[in-house]
Amino acid sequence: MTATETPSTLDAERSELLAALAAARSALTNTVRGLSDEQLGERPTVSALCLGGLIKHVTSMEESWMRFVVDGPSAMSHDLPDGVTWADLAAGTAREVPKWVIDHQNEFRMLPGETLAGILARYEEVAARSEEVVAAVPDLSATHPLPEAPWHAPGAVRSVRAVLLHVVAETSQHAGHADILRETLDGQTST
Repeated sequence: MTATETPSTLDAERSELLAALAAARSALTNTVRGLSDEQLGERPTVSALCLGGLIKHVTSMEESWMRFVVDGPSAMSHDLPDGVTWADLAAGTAREVPKWVIDHQNEFRMLPGETLAGILARYEEVAARSEEVVAAVPDLSATHPLPEAPWHAPGAVRSVRAVLLHVVAETSQHAGHADILRETLDGQTST
């Protein structure tokens, strides 16, 4: 804890960040109220996005960032098969696609047997774990280096506070995508 972060100001900041994240989660999950499991997998726009896939992706993203807060860059490292580069993956020319790439692609679609209830239950589990992690971190300014990846600047670090702000921003962004999908799907909006 820094000299300017007294327990009461730190607790207030945690509460505000968690409230912002809860509001973003609610905006996202409100977009699926009243939908069937089949509707969750529909892709009503030219995008490959579906509502169930967006919630699955945001759940996975939040879980991954909370592991980063606890365990550092090893929690988000992505190994490449021998002889495969990031450029190969981006171009779709990799001779071997790592399992984590396939898992990431599957986050954006509804797989056989997946249900609205199951996806929302998983999101609630991750949200509860996130709140535990944030409550336990002694200093929101604590940092970890970001793992090597083309989407991270070499040598970049991220604080717990920045992780939370990133998760709030990404969840909010995907809630906006979900609003568009829902309105295109059946004319309903989440407001």
